[in-house]
Amino acid sequence: MKIALIGYGKMGHEIERTALSRGHEIVCRIDVDNLQDFESEAFRNADVAIEFTAPTQAYGNVLKAFAAGVKVVSGSTGWMEQHSQEMKDLCSDGKNTLFWSSNFSIGVALFSKVNEYLARLMNGYPMYEVSMEEIHHIHKLDAPSGTAITLAQGIIDNLDRKTGWSKGTLINADGTVTGSRECEPQNIRIDSVRHGECPGIHIIEYDSSCDFIKITHSAKDRSGLALGAVLAAEYTVSHSGFLTMKDLMDSMS
Repeated sequence: MKIALIGYGKMGHEIERTALSRGHEIVCRIDVDNLQDFESEAFRNADVAIEFTAPTQAYGNVLKAFAAGVKVVSGSTGWMEQHSQEMKDLCSDGKNTLFWSSNFSIGVALFSKVNEYLARLMNGYPMYEVSMEEIHHIHKLDAPSGTAITLAQGIIDNLDRKTGWSKGTLINADGTVTGSRECEPQNIRIDSVRHGECPGIHIIEYDSSCDFIKITHSAKDRSGLALGAVLAAEYTVSHSGFLTMKDLMDSMS
Protein backbone atom coordinates (compact mmCIF):
# COMPACT_ATOMS: atom_id res chain seq x y z
CA MET A 1 0.00 0.00 0.00
CA LYS A 2 1.28 3.46 -0.93
CA ILE A 3 0.74 5.93 1.91
CA ALA A 4 1.02 9.72 1.95
CA LEU A 5 1.55 11.32 5.36
CA ILE A 6 -0.07 14.70 6.02
CA GLY A 7 1.57 16.04 9.15
CA TYR A 8 5.05 14.81 9.96
CA GLY A 9 5.34 15.48 13.67
CA LYS A 10 5.55 12.91 16.45
CA MET A 11 2.43 11.08 15.29
CA GLY A 12 3.52 11.18 11.67
CA HIS A 13 6.86 9.61 12.55
CA GLU A 14 5.18 6.92 14.67
CA ILE A 15 2.73 6.10 11.87
CA GLU A 16 5.64 5.88 9.41
CA ARG A 17 7.45 3.36 11.62
CA THR A 18 4.33 1.28 12.00
CA ALA A 19 3.45 1.39 8.31
CA LEU A 20 6.96 0.37 7.24
CA SER A 21 6.96 -2.50 9.75
CA ARG A 22 3.76 -3.80 8.10
CA GLY A 23 5.34 -3.72 4.64
CA HIS A 24 3.81 -0.49 3.32
CA GLU A 25 5.52 2.31 1.40
CA ILE A 26 5.57 6.00 2.32
CA VAL A 27 5.43 7.84 -1.01
CA CYS A 28 4.92 11.41 0.20
CA ARG A 29 5.37 13.41 3.41
CA ILE A 30 3.60 16.77 3.66
CA ASP A 31 4.22 19.22 6.48
CA VAL A 32 3.97 23.00 6.93
CA ASP A 33 7.09 23.67 4.86
CA ASN A 34 6.05 21.76 1.69
CA LEU A 35 2.28 22.23 1.29
CA GLN A 36 2.83 22.52 -2.47
CA ASP A 37 3.31 18.75 -2.53
CA PHE A 38 -0.46 18.31 -2.43
CA GLU A 39 -0.08 19.00 -6.18
CA SER A 40 2.70 16.46 -6.67
CA GLU A 41 2.46 13.27 -8.68
CA ALA A 42 3.73 11.32 -5.67
CA PHE A 43 0.77 12.47 -3.59
CA ARG A 44 -1.76 11.80 -6.35
CA ASN A 45 -0.39 8.25 -6.71
CA ALA A 46 -0.93 7.41 -3.03
CA ASP A 47 -3.52 4.75 -2.25
CA VAL A 48 -4.45 6.62 0.93
CA ALA A 49 -3.31 9.65 2.94
CA ILE A 50 -3.08 9.57 6.74
CA GLU A 51 -3.70 13.01 8.21
CA PHE A 52 -2.75 14.11 11.74
CA THR A 53 -2.48 17.89 11.99
CA ALA A 54 -3.97 20.83 13.90
CA PRO A 55 -7.73 21.53 14.02
CA THR A 56 -7.24 24.69 11.93
CA GLN A 57 -5.49 22.78 9.15
CA ALA A 58 -7.35 19.46 8.96
CA TYR A 59 -10.42 20.62 7.02
CA GLY A 60 -8.37 22.21 4.25
CA ASN A 61 -6.02 19.23 4.11
CA VAL A 62 -8.90 16.82 3.58
CA LEU A 63 -10.37 18.98 0.79
CA LYS A 64 -6.96 19.14 -0.94
CA ALA A 65 -6.66 15.36 -0.78
CA PHE A 66 -10.16 14.95 -2.21
CA ALA A 67 -9.24 17.33 -5.04
CA ALA A 68 -6.25 15.08 -5.82
CA GLY A 69 -8.47 11.98 -5.80
CA VAL A 70 -6.81 10.51 -2.71
CA LYS A 71 -8.67 8.69 0.07
CA VAL A 72 -8.05 10.07 3.56
CA VAL A 73 -7.69 8.66 7.06
CA SER A 74 -7.85 11.56 9.53
CA GLY A 75 -7.25 11.56 13.26
CA SER A 76 -7.27 15.34 13.70
CA THR A 77 -9.80 16.51 16.27
CA GLY A 78 -11.45 19.84 16.97
CA TRP A 79 -12.88 20.37 13.47
CA MET A 80 -15.29 17.54 12.67
CA GLU A 81 -18.13 18.78 14.87
CA GLN A 82 -18.47 21.81 12.58
CA HIS A 83 -17.91 19.94 9.30
CA SER A 84 -19.27 16.42 9.87
CA GLN A 85 -22.39 16.77 7.72
CA GLU A 86 -20.40 18.38 4.91
CA MET A 87 -17.88 15.53 4.99
CA LYS A 88 -20.65 12.92 4.91
CA ASP A 89 -22.24 14.71 1.95
CA LEU A 90 -18.92 14.87 0.09
CA CYS A 91 -18.47 11.13 0.59
CA SER A 92 -22.04 10.11 -0.18
CA ASP A 93 -21.63 9.46 -3.92
CA GLY A 94 -18.50 7.30 -3.65
CA LYS A 95 -16.21 9.87 -5.28
CA ASN A 96 -14.53 10.77 -1.99
CA THR A 97 -13.58 8.61 0.97
CA LEU A 98 -12.84 9.76 4.52
CA PHE A 99 -12.15 7.50 7.47
CA TRP A 100 -12.35 9.75 10.52
CA SER A 101 -11.98 8.94 14.19
CA SER A 102 -11.30 11.01 17.27
CA ASN A 103 -9.09 8.15 18.46
CA PHE A 104 -7.64 5.21 16.50
CA SER A 105 -6.66 3.10 19.50
CA ILE A 106 -8.25 -0.35 19.41
CA GLY A 107 -8.29 -0.17 23.21
CA VAL A 108 -10.30 3.06 23.10
CA ALA A 109 -12.75 1.47 20.66
CA LEU A 110 -13.29 -1.39 23.11
CA PHE A 111 -13.49 1.09 26.01
CA SER A 112 -16.19 2.96 24.07
CA LYS A 113 -18.30 -0.20 23.90
CA VAL A 114 -17.92 -0.70 27.67
CA ASN A 115 -18.88 2.97 28.17
CA GLU A 116 -22.07 2.59 26.13
CA TYR A 117 -23.04 -0.63 27.92
CA LEU A 118 -22.50 0.94 31.34
CA ALA A 119 -24.60 3.96 30.30
CA ARG A 120 -27.49 1.65 29.36
CA LEU A 121 -27.23 -0.08 32.73
CA MET A 122 -27.34 3.29 34.51
CA ASN A 123 -30.72 4.17 32.99
CA GLY A 124 -32.35 2.46 35.95
CA TYR A 125 -30.21 4.16 38.59
CA PRO A 126 -30.78 7.94 38.55
CA MET A 127 -28.95 8.35 41.88
CA TYR A 128 -25.65 8.09 39.96
CA GLU A 129 -24.37 11.31 38.37
CA VAL A 130 -21.96 10.90 35.47
CA SER A 131 -18.98 13.12 34.69
CA MET A 132 -15.76 12.80 32.74
CA GLU A 133 -12.11 13.88 32.93
CA GLU A 134 -9.53 13.77 30.15
CA ILE A 135 -5.78 14.32 30.59
CA HIS A 136 -3.43 15.05 27.69
CA HIS A 137 0.00 16.49 26.91
CA ILE A 138 0.59 20.24 26.97
CA HIS A 139 0.80 20.46 23.16
CA LYS A 140 -2.84 19.44 22.60
CA LEU A 141 -4.80 22.45 21.37
CA ASP A 142 -8.45 21.38 21.75
CA ALA A 143 -10.22 20.85 25.06
CA PRO A 144 -12.13 18.74 25.75
CA SER A 145 -10.49 16.14 23.55
CA GLY A 146 -12.29 14.73 20.55
CA THR A 147 -12.21 11.32 22.21
CA ALA A 148 -13.94 12.72 25.31
CA ILE A 149 -16.65 14.26 23.14
CA THR A 150 -17.15 10.95 21.31
CA LEU A 151 -17.37 9.09 24.64
CA ALA A 152 -19.86 11.68 25.92
CA GLN A 153 -21.99 11.14 22.82
CA GLY A 154 -21.93 7.41 23.53
CA ILE A 155 -23.38 8.13 26.98
CA ILE A 156 -25.98 10.56 25.61
CA ASP A 157 -27.16 7.96 23.11
CA ASN A 158 -27.71 5.40 25.86
CA LEU A 159 -28.55 7.32 29.05
CA ASP A 160 -31.98 8.91 28.77
CA ARG A 161 -31.41 11.60 31.42
CA LYS A 162 -28.46 13.12 29.54
CA THR A 163 -28.98 15.15 26.36
CA GLY A 164 -25.69 17.04 25.95
CA TRP A 165 -22.25 17.79 27.36
CA SER A 166 -20.60 20.87 28.84
CA LYS A 167 -17.01 22.03 29.18
CA GLY A 168 -15.95 21.88 32.80
CA THR A 169 -12.66 23.08 34.23
CA LEU A 170 -9.37 23.17 32.30
CA ILE A 171 -6.14 22.86 34.27
CA ASN A 172 -3.58 24.46 31.98
CA ALA A 173 0.07 23.52 31.60
CA ASP A 174 1.10 26.44 33.82
CA GLY A 175 -1.22 25.31 36.60
CA THR A 176 -3.89 27.95 36.08
CA VAL A 177 -7.50 26.82 36.07
CA THR A 178 -10.22 28.11 33.76
CA GLY A 179 -13.84 27.12 33.30
CA SER A 180 -16.34 25.95 35.89
CA ARG A 181 -17.65 22.76 37.45
CA GLU A 182 -21.18 24.15 37.26
CA CYS A 183 -23.24 22.10 34.82
CA GLU A 184 -26.87 21.82 33.76
CA PRO A 185 -28.37 18.56 35.11
CA GLN A 186 -29.11 17.22 31.62
CA ASN A 187 -25.47 17.65 30.54
CA ILE A 188 -22.30 15.65 31.14
CA ARG A 189 -19.47 17.78 32.54
CA ILE A 190 -16.09 17.14 30.90
CA ASP A 191 -13.04 18.40 32.82
CA SER A 192 -9.66 18.66 31.11
CA VAL A 193 -6.04 18.63 32.26
CA ARG A 194 -2.95 19.50 30.23
CA HIS A 195 0.13 18.00 31.81
CA GLY A 196 3.62 17.07 30.64
CA GLU A 197 3.78 14.59 27.75
CA CYS A 198 0.79 12.45 28.81
CA PRO A 199 -0.42 10.61 25.66
CA GLY A 200 -4.02 10.43 26.89
CA ILE A 201 -6.19 9.34 29.83
CA HIS A 202 -10.00 9.27 29.80
CA ILE A 203 -11.93 8.72 33.03
CA ILE A 204 -15.71 8.27 33.28
CA GLU A 205 -17.24 8.35 36.75
CA TYR A 206 -20.71 7.60 38.06
CA ASP A 207 -20.98 9.11 41.55
CA SER A 208 -23.70 8.62 44.17
CA SER A 209 -24.02 9.60 47.82
CA CYS A 210 -22.71 6.22 48.95
CA ASP A 211 -20.22 5.08 46.30
CA PHE A 212 -18.89 5.64 42.79
CA ILE A 213 -18.10 3.57 39.74
CA LYS A 214 -15.15 4.63 37.61
CA ILE A 215 -13.82 3.29 34.30
CA THR A 216 -10.53 4.48 32.80
CA HIS A 217 -8.55 4.13 29.60
CA SER A 218 -4.88 5.12 29.76
CA ALA A 219 -2.64 5.19 26.70
CA LYS A 220 0.99 4.20 27.36
CA ASP A 221 2.34 5.93 24.25
CA ARG A 222 1.42 6.82 20.67
CA SER A 223 2.03 3.33 19.25
CA GLY A 224 -1.57 2.19 19.73
CA LEU A 225 -2.87 5.21 17.84
CA ALA A 226 -0.39 4.65 15.03
CA LEU A 227 -1.30 0.98 14.65
CA GLY A 228 -5.00 1.82 14.57
CA ALA A 229 -4.43 4.51 11.94
CA VAL A 230 -2.52 2.09 9.70
CA LEU A 231 -5.20 -0.60 10.19
CA ALA A 232 -7.78 2.02 9.21
CA ALA A 233 -5.76 2.85 6.10
CA GLU A 234 -5.60 -0.82 5.15
CA TYR A 235 -9.39 -1.00 5.51
CA THR A 236 -9.98 2.27 3.63
CA VAL A 237 -8.09 1.17 0.51
CA SER A 238 -10.83 -1.36 -0.30
CA HIS A 239 -13.83 0.65 0.97
CA SER A 240 -15.44 3.98 0.16
CA GLY A 241 -17.66 6.64 1.68
CA PHE A 242 -17.59 8.11 5.19
CA LEU A 243 -15.98 5.47 7.42
CA THR A 244 -15.51 5.20 11.19
CA MET A 245 -13.93 2.96 13.80
CA LYS A 246 -17.21 1.06 14.02
CA ASP A 247 -16.72 -0.08 10.43
CA LEU A 248 -13.18 -1.23 11.18
CA MET A 249 -14.08 -2.95 14.44
CA ASP A 250 -17.03 -4.74 12.82
CA SER A 251 -14.67 -6.05 10.11
CA MET A 252 -12.28 -7.39 12.77
CA SER A 253 -14.87 -9.11 14.98
